[in-house]
Amino acid sequence: MLTYYFDLALRSCRRSKALTALVVLLMGCGVATCMVTFAVFRATAADPIPWKSNQLFVPQIDNFGPAHNGKGEPPQLLSYTDAVALLHAQQARRQVLIYGSKWTVLPDDAQQPLSQEGDAVSHDFFAMFDAPFRYGGGWSASDDDQRAAVVVISSALNQKLFGGADSVGRQINLDTHTYRIVGVLDDWNPSPRFFDMSSAWYPFSHPRQLYLPFSRAIDLQKAASVNFYCSTNSVDAALPNWDSVLHSECAWIAAWVELPTRADVARYRDWLHNYAAEQQHVGRFAWPPNVRLSDVGQWLHIMNVVPKASALSMIVSVSFLLICLVNVVGLMLARFMRRAPEIGVRRALGASRGAIYRQFLIEAAAIGLVGGVLGLLLTALGMAGIGHVFEPEIARLATLDASLLLLTMLLAVATTLIAALYPTWRAAQVQPAWQLKSNG
Repeated sequence: MLTYYFDLALRSCRRSKALTALVVLLMGCGVATCMVTFAVFRATAADPIPWKSNQLFVPQIDNFGPAHNGKGEPPQLLSYTDAVALLHAQQARRQVLIYGSKWTVLPDDAQQPLSQEGDAVSHDFFAMFDAPFRYGGGWSASDDDQRAAVVVISSALNQKLFGGADSVGRQINLDTHTYRIVGVLDDWNPSPRFFDMSSAWYPFSHPRQLYLPFSRAIDLQKAASVNFYCSTNSVDAALPNWDSVLHSECAWIAAWVELPTRADVARYRDWLHNYAAEQQHVGRFAWPPNVRLSDVGQWLHIMNVVPKASALSMIVSVSFLLICLVNVVGLMLARFMRRAPEIGVRRALGASRGAIYRQFLIEAAAIGLVGGVLGLLLTALGMAGIGHVFEPEIARLATLDASLLLLTMLLAVATTLIAALYPTWRAAQVQPAWQLKSNG
């Protein structure tokens, strides 16, 4: 019976070539537009570390006060005083401090010096964020304590400096200081780079090439390259020297803590509140404790990581698909009701309304499949030119994978079936006696 209905659908398409082509074109364009923008939205809104995103948290402490914070929200970064207090308190399974800076790499050969972005991080960084290593590993807690001259480099920088060979144990010159390479990361670039608050405005840019001990960078008085915020009431807003930077209320250090269980989260939130209360008690804060503890998903929302262009284009494309759907309903209705005499004859010969439903819904599904094929071709074309609409950093994340191909076909068939529901219902209401009388 299914083969019979498909045969009827094929004959109907041959009789109404123009209407069929128009329906296929509308569905193909609507679905392709949706899938291209969905590919971008999916890439920018995806959970960057789904296996443990509910265990990683950003602590925030309001050291600016109600007159200078963002509508009651604490600064996104921490001052050095609060960051070091958090690190030394050891209240979480792991705790990490991060700030970005620029370093000059001096190759051993005659190559020109390379300016590279690097992150100063504490030793738990690599274990907390499950950073994969191609060679070696991270440094130890004792390296942090001793302010050791060690470094982890990216695979890209390792390829550039050492031809991709195992460089663990070799030395690299950074800002005229010699560092021992303890690890080479594998290809690793979480998108968005949720952990790197110093690049929060560019969460989809290229990964850092260098990772050095936080304590070492502080010892070298290495300034933060971006995102250095000071409240206007900071007593040392001029910051004449490095010591004044460290003792200022300026926020420039990102902090993360790993809390495996809900009990750990509750306990750490209490500790954070008590710490802020203690700072109020000793006179540092003149306001009640104002703290936050956000997991990865909440943090991405706070930071508005999903580009507005991506979200807006998704809304526009869905609206366009709905417009296409409305037009397809009209075309399907015209297409089906032109066949009222045929339906009347079938009903008079004993076909039930259920049979009419099956016939026309199978016909709609077949048209949807063809529309899906066209949608796939247009989606592939759209993905090839996506770099002309979105930033290159975002465009490279959107890929036409198997799941997107399958979703394109399913969306085309499903939306065509939805569009065919009302026309099919109207067709099934045709009274055979009236049709036979009017054609008799």
